[in-house]
Parts: sequence; structure tokens; C-alpha cells
Amino acid sequence: MLESAFVVTSKNGVHARPATALVLSAKEYNAEIRLEYNGEKVNLKSIMSVMSLDIPHGAQIKIVASGTDEDEAIKNVEETLKTKGIAE
Repeated sequence: MLESAFVVTSKNGVHARPATALVLSAKEYNAEIRLEYNGEKVNLKSIMSVMSLDIPHGAQIKIVASGTDEDEAIKNVEETLKTKGIAE
């Protein structure tokens, strides 16, 4: 199991576009990937689950991946967070 912590830098938080980008990057992998925010843990491969968290600017989030391709999965999600200006 791997995990990484981030702070949301997008001024609008994790709204529809950033959430879609994260879900699409997570769906490429077999690993189970979770997004954690404010005590809630959701499947990062589900747009409805990600949107239900209503993550604002400045929020601390955690990405947790476990499975056969967890290394590649978490690296790709981290890259998406940074290149799309969602979190650092």
C-alpha cells in the first residue's frame, strides 16, 4: 500500500473538471485507489464519490493505492494532480 498527501491548490477546489481528470487517471490501473478527505474515504475511480466530498481550496487530501500496479497508479495520479493544477 502506498499513500501520498497533498494540499488542494485549485482556487475552485476539486470540482467537476479536476475530479474527472483524477477519475480518468485512476481508471487506467487495476490497483484500488482511494481519495481521503476530512475522514471520508472514497473510490477514486467513481466520479460521483469524488464529487460527493465537495473538496475546497486549501484542503488536505490523501491518495492511497494498493494492488499489483500501485506504484504506477499513485505516480500517475500524483502527476495528474500537479500538471492539472489541482494540488501539490
